[in-house]
Amino acid sequence: MIVERLDADQVLLHAEELADLVVDTVDGGASIGFLAPLDRAAAVAWWQERAAGAAAGHLAVWVARDDDRTLGTVSLAFPDKPNSRHRAELVKLMVHRDARGRGLGRMLLATAEQAAAEAGLTLLHLDTETDSPAERLYASAGWTRAGVIPDYAADPGGVLRGTTLYYKHLRTTAPTR
Repeated sequence: MIVERLDADQVLLHAEELADLVVDTVDGGASIGFLAPLDRAAAVAWWQERAAGAAAGHLAVWVARDDDRTLGTVSLAFPDKPNSRHRAELVKLMVHRDARGRGLGRMLLATAEQAAAEAGLTLLHLDTETDSPAERLYASAGWTRAGVIPDYAADPGGVLRGTTLYYKHLRTTAPTR
């Protein structure tokens, strides 16, 4: 299993297999911003749109691959405001249903955290569906629960669910980007 960061061209190159991962994640019931059934063409287009953010330096994307198959991904979204350069949002941590239970989510999370610290960031934040399996991962990885917003987003079935906000302070010696 390898985890690698994708540049904008690689995001475009791998958009088809990344789309398969998003479709699988939504079909598995994860609330990542899409409703089921997710059209594969829409998922491809969504990833193609992410390439512009990667090219501009507003988005960092990592993938976990095994035998030329994408099994997981995670991204960091960087704010564009001068007073926010010390932080980023962890977004779209996904693991294919076939690869769950092998520590891949934890590996992707650690990769993003380490890259953020090396870039001089001191704070990460995220939101996830309340009472989802992802909450156990974040809590066990040292993230702090900040609170819950009720009825924040619809799950893939269209039912409104709460979202839990988390943050994590990072130790860094690198200058802030």
